[in-house]
Amino acid sequence: MSPADQTRDRARSRVRIPADVEREDRILANLTARQLAILSIAAVVLWAGYTATRHLVPIAVYGALALPLGSVAAMLALGRFEGVAADRWVTAAWRHHRAPHRLVPAPDGVPPAPLFAASLAGPLPAPLRLPLIGVAADGVVDLGTDGLALVCRASAVTFALRTPTEQEALVAGFARFLNSLSEPIQILVRAEPVDLTPTIDRLLDAAPSLPHPALEAAARAHARFLAELAKRRDLLAREVLVVLRQTSGQDAAGRLHRRAAEAATALGAAGVTLVVLDGPAAAECLGRSLDPSAPPRPEGLAGTDAPVTLAHLTPSTPATKAGTR
Repeated sequence: MSPADQTRDRARSRVRIPADVEREDRILANLTARQLAILSIAAVVLWAGYTATRHLVPIAVYGALALPLGSVAAMLALGRFEGVAADRWVTAAWRHHRAPHRLVPAPDGVPPAPLFAASLAGPLPAPLRLPLIGVAADGVVDLGTDGLALVCRASAVTFALRTPTEQEALVAGFARFLNSLSEPIQILVRAEPVDLTPTIDRLLDAAPSLPHPALEAAARAHARFLAELAKRRDLLAREVLVVLRQTSGQDAAGRLHRRAAEAATALGAAGVTLVVLDGPAAAECLGRSLDPSAPPRPEGLAGTDAPVTLAHLTPSTPATKAGTR
């Protein structure tokens, strides 16, 4: 068989996987079970109302009264808001409206306000319940009763630019990694906004010191191009994270690191470089996932569980009497 025939056979044997792998199954008339349940409940309610009032209310009047209810049921079952099903969007909005909006980190509860300030304090904030307790220096994330986790950063692979033979080798290497898994794992692809201002400033600052005027002109032109690009489009940076999970137990952190080393070796066959995030890097990654627009954490700043020393104090944050005792 010629190489061209082998390539055609490999192309025929490929199976396309839909992008939305979590799409719900369609039960009847291209509707999911959830949509059918909403429409069925609305239909039963409307029919029961019509049966109970058909001798008292003209059908035209009942139709006018039932139309808003039917429209709401159809919107909840078939509508979508910002890519989310309408009924789930409404449920989430109701939960958000009912939930407290002032949250503070208070594991032991929020103490009541002093008596002299009780009348001005207003309603007390609610405790902030985070899904994690802390991050160790080696990067292990303590999830409390849910066990431990380890966050790793993975490099991307230019799959589309490879030859069919190379693509098959990469897929086979990734398949061997998936088949070797015996504990929970999460592969997360996240994107966050990119600020090109620091890069533009570095280009403009370094341009005058370049050894040739043409290089200086090229650096300034590139800075202008980046500035115009940032104005025209919303730039995003993509990051691929691999999160390993482990139940609590003896030497659970050690098992996590051994699993990370094994995953790095297995993914290396697929052309992926896996790097375990240490404590500060993992904390920064978790912070950016909660608030992508937050500024980066200043260097030398004490951690949430670390004592504040004179090394962490800068001229812009002078020590107070309470902080120096």
